[in-house]
Amino acid sequence: MKVFLVLALAIASASAGFLPQTNFVHPRKRTFTPSIGGRITNGENAVADQFPYQVGLSFSASILRGWWCGGSIISNNFVLTAAHCTSGASSVVIYYGATVRTSPKFTQTVSSSDFIQHASYNSVVLRNDISLIKTPSVTFSSSVNKIALPAIASSYSTYVGQTAVASGWGLTSDTASAVAKNLQFVDLTVISNADCVKSFSSLIVTSRVICVATPNAHSTCQGDSGGPLALDGTLIGITSFGSPDGCEVGSPAGFTRVTSYLDWIKENSGV
Repeated sequence: MKVFLVLALAIASASAGFLPQTNFVHPRKRTFTPSIGGRITNGENAVADQFPYQVGLSFSASILRGWWCGGSIISNNFVLTAAHCTSGASSVVIYYGATVRTSPKFTQTVSSSDFIQHASYNSVVLRNDISLIKTPSVTFSSSVNKIALPAIASSYSTYVGQTAVASGWGLTSDTASAVAKNLQFVDLTVISNADCVKSFSSLIVTSRVICVATPNAHSTCQGDSGGPLALDGTLIGITSFGSPDGCEVGSPAGFTRVTSYLDWIKENSGV
């Protein structure tokens, strides 16, 4: 598969007046040049069928360059990803059942007319960074299957102190030059929003965000945007943002908190 160039770094600026002096960057937006290599920083190689809910998303745009994101299968005909991944795209090629990124079990091409991006997505303060992609129906197998959404009863769980797993084909380090050939995963510990807000603005770290610690340069990175953060086989987060200083600097990584959007998901997908 062609490795797409991503957009130039886009950082929220304090010049907006009410915004504090805190920057962030979507993992989609760290620039790289095309070559094979790179993954979640300091992660491990996934084995076949380990993450059957993980999909790769190769977005195209009519004017802008294309970009790579991740997503999660939540039903036979819906994929969940980040709004900053679908924003500005005209279509997407969905890669199903891949461990080696270039060797999916099959692909589907979906037009932006089947994107359901949150109507109140705000790229400046990362509000409502969530989108659905309606797909032709897929048949589940050991390689391609859905991930469970949290129960309504867990909506008030903070998950603080629990270890969740992030997966994707993002960069291996801040000096890496391309998205990964092999699917990677890393275990990350959920931290409190009070700890996360020490690195990012309280306008960004709201109750609808979940953050993880990134010790020893273990983190999500460019190319992981929109991908899953899973806890015991349940999707609790969607990769959303990190520090503009890099993936290995030890700053928290931010995810859209899925429990905050269960009603929105149900209203728009029936799931």
